[in-house]
Amino acid sequence: MRKQSQKNADLEPKHAVILCHPDPKSFNGAVAQAYCDAVRACFHEAFVRDLYRLKFNPVLQASEQPSSLEFMPLADVATELDALMGASVIVFVYPIWFGSPPAMLKGYVDRVLGAGFGHRSMRERGRGSVAEGKHLVSITTSGNSSQWLESQGAIVSLHNVFDNYLANAFSMASHAHLHLSGIVEDMSELTVRRELFRVTEIADVTCAKLLNQKPVSQVPAE
Repeated sequence: MRKQSQKNADLEPKHAVILCHPDPKSFNGAVAQAYCDAVRACFHEAFVRDLYRLKFNPVLQASEQPSSLEFMPLADVATELDALMGASVIVFVYPIWFGSPPAMLKGYVDRVLGAGFGHRSMRERGRGSVAEGKHLVSITTSGNSSQWLESQGAIVSLHNVFDNYLANAFSMASHAHLHLSGIVEDMSELTVRRELFRVTEIADVTCAKLLNQKPVSQVPAE
């Protein structure tokens, strides 16, 4: 997969990475970069929409409700819709806060993925969302261990509510979730490398899924 000709790059899928973390130097930012680097190595395209740096407004306005007779996406939403239109994959990168995504990411779903898309469309698996037919990849981080989050019901809740539900509601092609636990300020360099390699793996798998090829990965040298 990584050996295919560069001349075909313009025909390759695009990955829209939606990064949601307030710290510009966060590990989540490194995750977004690692994912983009991996898909570009497969000659796919990738771009990042950094919600905090964009100062994205997560608050849905009354006029943006799908049932509103005056419905029309506001300028910031129109910009995001244009960015996502040509993407084959939507990648959410975010920390788990109190068992759920940050409010800004939920607002992005409400205002962008849900633009003009009401409850009847969701229930009837209707068409029209910008996410329709795209692949969803969620990459989450937490300071606590996966085992602890699972004991609290957080992981299964995210899978059900923010992965499976969105993929079904918006008629997306597939969904996958990678969780990176124990992400703390003083984690070792080996931990950083190991977790970023896991990001590279899911990027490879996603590229292979789109190209209907078997992913090829190599374990990084110690």
